[in-house]
Amino acid sequence: MGLLDPHERHRRRDGEADLSLSAYRTIDDLDVKGRRVLVRTDLNVPMRNGQVTETTRIERQAPTIRELAEKGARVIVLSHFDRPGGKIVPSMSLKPVIPALSQALGRDAAFADDCLGPAAETAIAALKDGDVLVLENTRFYPGEEKNDPLFAKALAAHGEIYVNDAFSTAHRAHVSTEGLAHLLPSAAGRSMQAELEHLSAALENPQRPVMAVVGGAKISTKIALVENLLAKVDVLVIAGAMANTFLGAEGHAVGKSLVERDQFDTARRIVEKARARNVSLMLPMDVVVATEFAAGAKSRLSAVNDVTPYEMILDVGPRSIQAFGRRLKSVKTLVWNGPFGAFETPPFDRGTVAAAKAVAERTRESGLLSVAGGGDTVAALAHAGVVDDFTYVSTAGGAFLEWLEGQTLPGVAALMTKTK
Repeated sequence: MGLLDPHERHRRRDGEADLSLSAYRTIDDLDVKGRRVLVRTDLNVPMRNGQVTETTRIERQAPTIRELAEKGARVIVLSHFDRPGGKIVPSMSLKPVIPALSQALGRDAAFADDCLGPAAETAIAALKDGDVLVLENTRFYPGEEKNDPLFAKALAAHGEIYVNDAFSTAHRAHVSTEGLAHLLPSAAGRSMQAELEHLSAALENPQRPVMAVVGGAKISTKIALVENLLAKVDVLVIAGAMANTFLGAEGHAVGKSLVERDQFDTARRIVEKARARNVSLMLPMDVVVATEFAAGAKSRLSAVNDVTPYEMILDVGPRSIQAFGRRLKSVKTLVWNGPFGAFETPPFDRGTVAAAKAVAERTRESGLLSVAGGGDTVAALAHAGVVDDFTYVSTAGGAFLEWLEGQTLPGVAALMTKTK
């Protein structure tokens, strides 16, 4: 039941494992009836006063658990919650997540108040085919984050098969995200599979032309991401406050805007690389400025070369959005990370909302493959009311960003390694 031989795996041109379906197993490749299946999920969801306040991750991973249970597996769910630092922290227990998970599954999930020892063993021994059991926070043990072999062996003893359905934790080489894949026959769950399919379609084997939108506050945090995208896309849109650094590097006055003057050379280097690779790099043509950053602040439209010393750039203007829309009509694939402006504070949300709606419309009407991810991006698309209109919106956060940077994700790579 091992995975494909390493020599038979498809490889990306930069040496990383290909994300194509032929490179790893899925649930379709498993015979799970009557078998104990360890399923790594991400139940690290927002909580307030002991209640789950946002269930997107649970809802996305419930199908894997439900499908395995319906196929007669004895499902043992693994997850972390918050950062207890290898100690038992009662407020970081997974127990309060059980009602929301049970509701998403349409069946009751049991809970064991430990992931090792008698409590876990007794609960596992009581499982019948189709039952679902959630073990306590794996990060209550220091061996989890250290990827300790002894902890891995002890956790692996609970199951016969390992399914990783938590792409959002795939950038961490922990026992439950990476170590178990080397000890048990392994496969990707449906949520993991969906992430890999869409990420592969977006940048590994895309339909061209490909556009990437990269926004955010600082270019210094996204240099690796931008440089990796330059080798993969046809159009690169620089948005958000990081665009101010590019404008400043071009000699435009940016007033009191958030800008990284020590990154002007980096911005110029990226512009030169884009030109050398024949990548069309789009910067704002007009901007929305204000003398203060506050909700409802008085603002005005400005050309990028007409910002006064007392003003700050807080959004892109309509000409910039129109140019974005025109270019969008010619592309077939879009990857989006980062807002166009300070969308959390009206009226500086208009550029982001308009751009998001343009992408949503083209996705619906013309079959554009639109993939977005990152915490601020998901929040911005939700604010615009278009999350469901994109082809795929990743909730993976850090893992999504590291993938955009071209990094190898340990949790994904482990699924492509032959099980011993």
